[in-house]
Formats: sequence, C-alpha cells, structure tokens
Amino acid sequence: MSSPPVSVLSAAVGSFGATDALAWVAIGAFVLALLLQWQSREAAARYLAAGAWVVFGVFWLTMVPYYYGEAQSPIQTVLSLAALPLCAYTGYLLLQGRTSLLLLTKAVAIMGIIYLPVETIPFARTWLIETTAAQTHYGMELLGHSPGLNEGANGYESRFDFDPDETVTGRTTYIVLACTGIGSMAIFGGLIAAVKAPLRRKATAFALAIGVIWFLNLIRNVFIGLASPFGWFQYDPLIYITTTYMGSPADRTSFLVAHNFVAQSLSIVALVGITYLVIRILPEVMEPLEEALFVLTGTEYDLADALGKPDPAGEQLTHSNDD
Repeated sequence: MSSPPVSVLSAAVGSFGATDALAWVAIGAFVLALLLQWQSREAAARYLAAGAWVVFGVFWLTMVPYYYGEAQSPIQTVLSLAALPLCAYTGYLLLQGRTSLLLLTKAVAIMGIIYLPVETIPFARTWLIETTAAQTHYGMELLGHSPGLNEGANGYESRFDFDPDETVTGRTTYIVLACTGIGSMAIFGGLIAAVKAPLRRKATAFALAIGVIWFLNLIRNVFIGLASPFGWFQYDPLIYITTTYMGSPADRTSFLVAHNFVAQSLSIVALVGITYLVIRILPEVMEPLEEALFVLTGTEYDLADALGKPDPAGEQLTHSNDD
C-alpha cells in the first residue's frame, strides 16, 4: 500500500540553491557595510548597504513562484512581491543620505546571521526540525492523539504517522524548518541585538520573545497537524475556494485553511503583540521599528509618544495631563 499523501507545514527555503546564494550575498554585504560604518567610512557604508538592500529584495522576489504555486500562500506571496520595491526604496533612501537606516540594516544583518547558519548546517537543521516534531507530537498526545513519528519527505523524523483509514482526509503533515519558529526568533534576535542597551534588559527581552514564540508556535503546529488529517475545515464553501481558485485537491482544504489562512493571519497578530511586549522591556527597539515604518509610509513616527512608553530609567516619555 502506498503511503498517504502529505502536506508540508510551511515553506522550506533551503530547497532553493540560487535563492540561498542571494540571501548569503545580501547578508554578507550588510555585514561589510556595518564594518565600514564602524571604521567611520559612512558614505561607503551607505552605498554598499544600498546595493545589499536591492539584492535582498531580489531574494524575496525569487520566492514568489514558490509561495504562489507550491505553498499556495496568498499572504507570503503578497509580502514577497512587496519586498523588492520596499527594499529598493530603502536603498534609495540610504543613497540620499538617511544614515539612520544603517541601524535597520544592522538588525536585518543579525537576523540573517542567526537564521542562515541554522538553515544550512545539517546538524543544526536536523536537531531543530526533529525536536520541534517531537514537541508537537507531545502536544498532540496531551489532546488524546498519538500517531507516532516517522521519516517525512524531507528526510527527517518529523512526519506524523496517522493511519489514513482512521482520519477524515487521509492526509498528514510533517515539520520543516519554517515550522520551528526560527524565522520569528531571528527577527526579534536581530532587533534586540542591534540596539544599544544594558545587557540585562536585552537578555530579558530576548528570553521573553523566544519563550512566547516557542509556545505559540507549538500551538500552531499542533493545530495544523490535527486540522489536516481530521478535516476540521472540510466545508463545501471552503472546498470550492481551494479547488477552484487555488487548484488544490479537495482533501487538502483543511490544511490550506488551517495553515495559509488561520495560522498565518494569527501569526501577524502574534508578532505585533510580541513586539509590544518587547518594547515595554526594551524601548530602544523602537528606533529600528520607526525606520521600518518610515520606509513603509514615508512618514516620521514617534512610537514612544504613541505608546506612552516609560524610558529605561522609569520616567514617562510622554506627558500626562493629570496634575
């Protein structure tokens, strides 16, 4: 008997050799630009960083066919399409002399330094994927499901071995690197490491962000891992949408709805919430965030004023009308 069909829980960036090369070139150029800035060669740093941002945008553009065709993720497709013009605009602003964007450049460089080695070093990749799979399986057991784990299509012990005769769709899922939460962890790791602040507060903010991401990611994986085989979203209107507009098999509907719509939408909400929590501990991260908002909107923002965030000394940055 052939094995039941499987669905990947998320995109695996490592399957794109040329894309990997673009990512490494962009991150390497970011790091070199920061070294130039450290040597007080600010103009050279801005020019190199500007070029690196364009390469970074091209990297995301190369991901569009995967997100649109194979992953069938509307959110990731739109974000990848938007990345190139936004990155090119960031480069333009650097060329025009907006030196403050070098801090955002530093944050992105550190994000890449955290993520890319994990994505490319086999031992680290294997450990992270299989550990996440084991933890997800434990979460399923807490809910009364114990399918066991076996080797998935990616070669790791990360596939949930549900009996297709005992499930609604006959499908199952397996964990890939993007399901481990390392991408979100790298984002906050980069933001926190990039700013100047006391080590104690930076460590506290990092521990909080990583802990919350790990917990929410575990819930996400359990949710998708159960929704797909047990057909939680096998309703006619949803089946019609996924088969007609996404060209997907009908039995894949629950996976697509759970992963590409419910989980990804809630992930955006979660990232905003985690960002707010980090700001409460480490308000310095508002500086690179303000730079990102300027790139997105062309407007200068004062997040400290908007959020009423206390400064590190405990004094309110915004003024109260109360006497």
